[in-house]
Amino acid sequence: MGARVGLFVTCLVDLYRPSVGFAALKLLEQAGCTVVVPAEQTCCGQPAYNSGERATTKQIARQVIAAFDGLDYVVAPSGSCAGMIRHHYPELFADDPATKLAAERVAHRTYELVSFLTDVLGVTSVAASCAKKITYHDSCSGLRELDIKAQPRALLGSVAGLSITEMEDAETCCGFGGTFCIKYPEISDRMVTNKTDAIEKTGADLLLAGDLGCLLNMAGKLKRRGSRIEARHVAEVLAGDLSAPAIGEADPR
Repeated sequence: MGARVGLFVTCLVDLYRPSVGFAALKLLEQAGCTVVVPAEQTCCGQPAYNSGERATTKQIARQVIAAFDGLDYVVAPSGSCAGMIRHHYPELFADDPATKLAAERVAHRTYELVSFLTDVLGVTSVAASCAKKITYHDSCSGLRELDIKAQPRALLGSVAGLSITEMEDAETCCGFGGTFCIKYPEISDRMVTNKTDAIEKTGADLLLAGDLGCLLNMAGKLKRRGSRIEARHVAEVLAGDLSAPAIGEADPR
């Protein structure tokens, strides 16, 4: 039996893009994992944390810790949520030693999906094809908190028919930033405008990233600009499942 992996689905995947959760599940099972999806999971607590609501964040974190404690690993198709659990949960409970120990157990076993596949399981290729020219956006939390940069590109390099064209400033924020885009909408819009300018300059058919929040933000801007470029989560391409419409596109069924 492979490692018992708890899939942290994330709020945005659950509510807006379930296909990403199913793609993550497929990739983990193909890698030999036994996947558990705890029904008790909710949000990782990052919106409350970023808003300074520490009491609310602790309440949410305790529920997540209880849901995933005892599993070999916790994996999320989001660098943002994985970074929240891995880096911020232990510090939340600095004044509560017993809960801090439980938080550390979960934190130390938590990974972003593609990083887990490559860095922990040693996956070097996937059995998928995608005859498109893509460009990849490096999401802030995954890049800066979890050092995710080469991993998605390495696996994408094994996808048959796919070619990668790097955009200018791929590591620059798209302007989403969770609550940032709500608190500072004008700055956020300027940032996503700059980002979509860079995306369109690549001539890519498809924009990929590892965080759905970023993708919703960029896909929305591309759509409003009338761009032909589609947007998808990297897990969908790696899993070879493009059956769901691209983000922001209507379901033809």
